[in-house]
Amino acid sequence: MINPRILWCALAVTTLVVPVPSASAQEPAATQSDSLLAELRALRARLDSLEHVVAELRAEHRDTTEAVDELAALREAAAAAAAEADTTAEAEAPSQAGGLLNRLNPEISVTGDVRGSLVRPGPQTDVFEVREFEFSFQAALDPYASTKVFIAWEDGAVDLEEGYVYWSGLPGGIGVDLGRLRQQLGKTNRVHLHALPQSEYPLVTRTYFGEEGLIGDGARLYWMAPFAGLGGATHELWGEFTVGGNDVLFEGGDRLSFLGHLNNFWELGRSSFFEFGLTGLWGENPDEDLDSRVFGADLRYTWRPPGRELYRSFTVRGEVYGARKRRAGEGDTRHGWFLGAEYQFGRGWYTGARFDYVERLEGPSGLHDWAIVPYLTWYQSEWVHLRGEWQHHSSPGPDGPRETSDRFLIQVVWAVGPHKHESY
Repeated sequence: MINPRILWCALAVTTLVVPVPSASAQEPAATQSDSLLAELRALRARLDSLEHVVAELRAEHRDTTEAVDELAALREAAAAAAAEADTTAEAEAPSQAGGLLNRLNPEISVTGDVRGSLVRPGPQTDVFEVREFEFSFQAALDPYASTKVFIAWEDGAVDLEEGYVYWSGLPGGIGVDLGRLRQQLGKTNRVHLHALPQSEYPLVTRTYFGEEGLIGDGARLYWMAPFAGLGGATHELWGEFTVGGNDVLFEGGDRLSFLGHLNNFWELGRSSFFEFGLTGLWGENPDEDLDSRVFGADLRYTWRPPGRELYRSFTVRGEVYGARKRRAGEGDTRHGWFLGAEYQFGRGWYTGARFDYVERLEGPSGLHDWAIVPYLTWYQSEWVHLRGEWQHHSSPGPDGPRETSDRFLIQVVWAVGPHKHESY
């Protein structure tokens, strides 16, 4: 006859092995996995208890056949629960893999830029202008390289504004960019149009390099000096090798051009810093017997009081250039520059003005344009800002007297996505 104690143990094992119905099947994968692990731990605890009972029965020389059978059944149940837990973990793996794949997807942004304007003298045409929609894609390709791609819809055409792969942290602290680049010309040229402090690039940029600034296809090398310079300065050096295809400076040539830029940065205290840079650019177009060179300098001073940086700031920035297009050995150097100041007087509120002066790149010497551009900008949020701007422009007239014009405009810029601007 079987000992009642053995029957009690068998009944406990049978109750434990019976599966729990359906509710857990509807739980999320993580909750179901925790439930199975808890059940597995309970089975193992009961298994240890039953093994202890069997050992006691054997010590008393009693019949343990029934108990041993139940013990084997319990072991099978524990093994099955362990296998189910492994299966659940495997089922969770695709979900985790999907999360990894999502993290590998590029950051996608879309930025819109719309302006409305009135001009004097008239007539009033093209009062509203959908100037640009920019689509940006940015992502890490692997632990060593990343990419940025900016595609712009402008004037009914789609164009690649920038698109390059870059490596950072190479031996010696060198970084390498390869593709289509907004070139390291001063400070403002690398900033995308919708991210400028004003609605357009300075006159000197547009006159010497075109409405979109200087963009080239090629390679850029970047290096930060591992030592501090005079007064604790940080030094950065760029070297760019690109196809000299700029329509204004190289008249659409296809020969190699070279640009070098040195930037120096000083932290003047907890609230302010100063930057000073030098740029040199050279290229040629033998088909037009053309040799072009540009030399420039740029500066920037910024003040932001600690603890109040969201509400108060002041920035002064400027650039000066000497540019020469020599055709068949003939051509002199022309000069242009701009100087601007911007003051932040509240959270999201900025006001400022920029003065432009530029001598025309070709034609009789002494011909120059100048402009003054006051503006007021309100950042409604990180994703939307509005700007009111007045552009007063003076240019040489065909018969001698200078001609002036005024343009009053409202600009609205909005962005969807991370919208990380190329801002330097």
